[in-house]
Amino acid sequence: MLATFKHTDFHAAELASIKEGKVSVVIPTRNTAGTIAQTVAELLLLVEAGLVDQILVVDADSADGTAATATDAGAEVVSEAELVPSAGPVRGKGDAMWRSMAAAIGDVVVFVDGDIADFGRHYVTGLIGPILSDPAKSFVKGIYARPFRQRESEQPAGGGRVTELTARPLLAATVPELAAFGQPLAGEVAARRELLGSIPFHTGYGVEIAMLVEVWNRIGIEGMAQVDLGTKRNAHQSLAALNGMAAEVIAGLAETLARLGRSDLGSISPAPGAERETVVRPPAGGIVAAAFPPAAPASAGDSSAANQVPDEGASGGDPADRSQEG
Repeated sequence: MLATFKHTDFHAAELASIKEGKVSVVIPTRNTAGTIAQTVAELLLLVEAGLVDQILVVDADSADGTAATATDAGAEVVSEAELVPSAGPVRGKGDAMWRSMAAAIGDVVVFVDGDIADFGRHYVTGLIGPILSDPAKSFVKGIYARPFRQRESEQPAGGGRVTELTARPLLAATVPELAAFGQPLAGEVAARRELLGSIPFHTGYGVEIAMLVEVWNRIGIEGMAQVDLGTKRNAHQSLAALNGMAAEVIAGLAETLARLGRSDLGSISPAPGAERETVVRPPAGGIVAAAFPPAAPASAGDSSAANQVPDEGASGGDPADRSQEG
């Protein structure tokens, strides 16, 4: 049974007192200058509390000055293209997350989106709470209400359209135990570093659903949890953008199920000629973490990756920001 918590179950001071090792918060960004400073400001309070050791913004060379804004706010900022350059061009959000492992120093790594209008430090205390307080938990997803804003009015629900219309129905049909996750595409995730280093990463927007299935296959539902973070407000995407995201989510789930080959799971098989090319990065533990140990991260490149990272196919283009859906 999936363990579910509320962010109010965990408090920064208490977590800091039991923390062992380091915690990195990684924020993959693309054109989020309007929200990134407030996000960093909230995280700096957790640095002061001794809970967070690194605020790492991995930027997609944003045209709106996101990198400069994040730097001025107090974050460590690196261009995604400078991380593991031997892997070739960066192919999407999942690729940025995979490459971030070359710069993240934490024994626990937290991913959060950079475009959240109502982000609070409780996101991070909630996400890492189950991991720091229970050695049996290694992977935590955020859940939240997704208000839908249209012009000047806001509905309490209605956001998260790809989640409700694509991800959750497909998981219910193929990996039923994972249907318990309220937000399977949430960009808000915390995990132990060794776990993240043991699984492959899809390079595009299929990363979240593929990671969920990979982790479940490796540690089971008992090692996972979800935490209610309240609400998440970010810019909504157009239907055209959501179409591309949904296609990547479907392709990511299909590829993962086919690769695992478990007879107790469902499958998704496209018609001949309708396959969507996907790029999957191998487990970072053998490429990134070994080359750049957490205690002393070195330069971003690793020549060994050139022979280990597949470079075929192409992921869909990113929308204006790096949020999973709108």
